[in-house]
Formats: sequence, C-alpha cells, structure tokens
Amino acid sequence: MEESISGFKRRGTWDEVVEHGERITRALRDADVDGAAFDDWDEWRPKSHERLGEDVNEKTAQQASVGEGEGEKAGKTPNDDLKTAGEKLSRSYERVEEGDNEGAVESWQDSINYVARAADSAGRKALRKVEDTVYRNVMTQLAPYYFDNELVSANIQQVGRGSGDERFVFEVNVNDDELKSMVSETLRDFEDEIDRWHIDTPKETEVAEVVEGVEVPVTDDEQRSKSTTN
Repeated sequence: MEESISGFKRRGTWDEVVEHGERITRALRDADVDGAAFDDWDEWRPKSHERLGEDVNEKTAQQASVGEGEGEKAGKTPNDDLKTAGEKLSRSYERVEEGDNEGAVESWQDSINYVARAADSAGRKALRKVEDTVYRNVMTQLAPYYFDNELVSANIQQVGRGSGDERFVFEVNVNDDELKSMVSETLRDFEDEIDRWHIDTPKETEVAEVVEGVEVPVTDDEQRSKSTTN
C-alpha cells in the first residue's frame, strides 16, 4: 500500500484491491463510523465476486447520477405538480374575487412553486438519461471508476493489461483529516500484525438450506468481515 496526501493506494490483482477496500472498510468500522455515507461506500467498494466493467460500472453510474428533487422525493411526476399548480392558480383568482388579497398572493406563490418543482423534476429526469448514456459509453473509457461522498473519495481503474499481476490501481481517500489519521494507523497495524487477510466472499448457502432443511448460521465474524491470521 502507498500512502500520500491524496489517500491510500494499492496496485495489484483484483483480489488485492478488493482486500484494500475491505481493510479500509474495517478500519472505518473500528473507528465507529456508520450511517448512510458508510453504507454507500460499503456498497460501492469492489467485491471479490464482481467485475470492474460490469458491476462497478453499474454502481458508479448509479451513485454519480443526479439526485432526486423535492417533487420526485414526494412521489410526484411533473404532470402531477403542473395540475396542482393550476389548481392553486385557480384558487388564487377565487380569493381575489372574495377580497382575500393575502390569501390570493399565498395561493399564487404556491402555484409558482409547483411549476418550478415540475420543471426541476423534468429537468433532472432528462439530465439523468443523458448522463447515464454519456457515462456508460464515454466517461468510463476516459476516466477511472469513482466514488465520492462526505466520508470517502475513491477511484479504481484497470492498467497494464497483460502485464502480469499488476492489473488494477485502487486509491481511497478519507475526507476527514482526523479520521484519515485513525484509518492510517489501523491500516499500518493490519500490515504489521496480519499474516494473511481472508477476503470476504458470498457464501453458497441455498443448497445447504434445501438439503438440510435449516438455515445456515452466520457468525459475528462473518458479519463484520473480520480478518484472521495463520
């Protein structure tokens, strides 16, 4: 592993860069990091059973996509919001006729807000469609696969095709300096103390469950992807 101001970098085989991601995830967990940002990182990081150009590509496109606007979060389409805007505008006219100028202005402002929300939702949807096409067909050919949130920034790319085991470069940066220092110390401890890291792989339990008629138990160590020594 190489450590610099830009983060923790690992060059090597797929299993080696997967291990790099697992160690950083374990170091973050040991520092009591949790929450949505951690879960998003844990989901995106490359896994042993995945492929860079398929699984990581898909996950990168999803996390890089423009987020949902207020209308989308509320489960409303642009047409829904435009309909509501029309109703609010009609109500504004009614209140003018009733002499309720303050209420008329309030309804008119609501109408404008719904029009703006409809435009926002439509714009985000169109942008995501273009963005997804451009990303999948263009950007992945020019730049590494990347991840970025308030907790972690990372990128991984394939290099040196056909040049032996050194096929991937995976760089991860922890965005908080204090936390980054803690992760760095833990990663050094891993290198000093752990002879062999057992990469976490999905277990084939379905067949066993069908044959035996019972659920296969999962240990705490398996749940936390703990490392072991020889």
